[in-house]
Amino acid sequence: MSTKRGKLLIVDDNAGIRQALKILLPMHFTEVETLPSPVTLVSTLERFRPDVVLLDMNFNTDINTGNEGLYWAGEIKQMMPEVEVVLFTAYADIALAVEGMKRGAFDFIVKPWDNEKLVATLTAARDKARKAMGRDAKKEEEKAAPMYWGSSRAMTVIQKTVDKIAPTDATVLITGENGTGKDMLAREIHTRSLRSEKPMVAVDAGAITETLFESELFGHVKGAFTDAHTDHVGKFEQADGGTLFLDEIGNIPLHLQAKLLRVIQSRSVVRVGGSQAIPVNIRLICATNMDLEQLVREGRFREDLYYRINTVHIALPALRERREDIVPLAERFISQFAEKYHRPLIGLDDSAKAVLENGRWSGNIRELQNCIEKAVILSEGTTLTAKDIQLEQAKAGAPAAGTLKEVSDAEEERLVREAVLKSNGNISAAAKMLGISRPTLYAKMKKYGL
Repeated sequence: MSTKRGKLLIVDDNAGIRQALKILLPMHFTEVETLPSPVTLVSTLERFRPDVVLLDMNFNTDINTGNEGLYWAGEIKQMMPEVEVVLFTAYADIALAVEGMKRGAFDFIVKPWDNEKLVATLTAARDKARKAMGRDAKKEEEKAAPMYWGSSRAMTVIQKTVDKIAPTDATVLITGENGTGKDMLAREIHTRSLRSEKPMVAVDAGAITETLFESELFGHVKGAFTDAHTDHVGKFEQADGGTLFLDEIGNIPLHLQAKLLRVIQSRSVVRVGGSQAIPVNIRLICATNMDLEQLVREGRFREDLYYRINTVHIALPALRERREDIVPLAERFISQFAEKYHRPLIGLDDSAKAVLENGRWSGNIRELQNCIEKAVILSEGTTLTAKDIQLEQAKAGAPAAGTLKEVSDAEEERLVREAVLKSNGNISAAAKMLGISRPTLYAKMKKYGL
């Protein structure tokens, strides 16, 4: 039996459940409080300061999010990041609970519950909450984890290129399908550069609205426009001495490309509303999933900007072109997520390896990572099986799914319109359906006049 310590808050609208847990859990926690709804959750958190919140997934409230549990889990983590949230869910809502874990929940318990498993999960969450400082240090270590190159011929060539260019200040253009790891490669180049002690500032260039483009990248002075109450340092200045990573550079509108080119050429910025040229010392890395040469031929991307950012070009291969790396990558993800979600997993059995190796993986490494994360969360044994993988679209011969990770540029507008229509205008739902962020979806909607 676990040592009795810590504070637990239970939020569930079923009086019978609250009563049963109020009898069981004080044997394991110093203090246990219950709430019938999240109406007073915020004030209770401030007063009670729990280590763990056991949170029901559904309540009779007016929160218009599609699921109250996800909403309140997010609110708790935003208000008190050190508090661990365990989701209490019916079997039918397991998919939502998995999504909740991806958003920061510690784990989930399915009703009707097993007392032993419930206690074990809650006490593990409590112990993690009480070691929050150690946990944060570990996250920093995870961020610094080295890139996995694999054994494929294409990646071996890229690794040798990076060995040569990383110590220089050469501008790099990284291309490849979505999910191939362009951002990770950019981070690897920065980490191995002479600028590694300085910041690497990443910008999703395609997600910045046109009206804020100059302000976000170049900064603005107080009074430059209505809401400019203070001076703002732009991304170029933030990256001074380090590396600026411009992702999705192919999505920048043509008229803004000229302003970007001017700053790249001069290595100085003039803040919006200002007149002084501010020198910036940066190493520039850009990335895109688009064919920039084709865009240049079509007049949609400036030729002079293309050559300016293309000193060294690295084309990352799709995961289906480096199949020998699929299982090793999966095993790395298993190790990572087994620790994160407290699962006793040690690897893959032969059936799981076969499913992974024969997969289409149109979403590349990101799709593989998401697949393994979900499998780890739902796993019950010590080895993942083909049944645990549960990804029909990964199997050979399955039709391509409708996400922007998996289609050509020609199909993008149709899929964006379809997703917005199917989600009844719910931007979060549409973005999730497409496999992109909300800001990126907003940018694409504006692009297609939606």
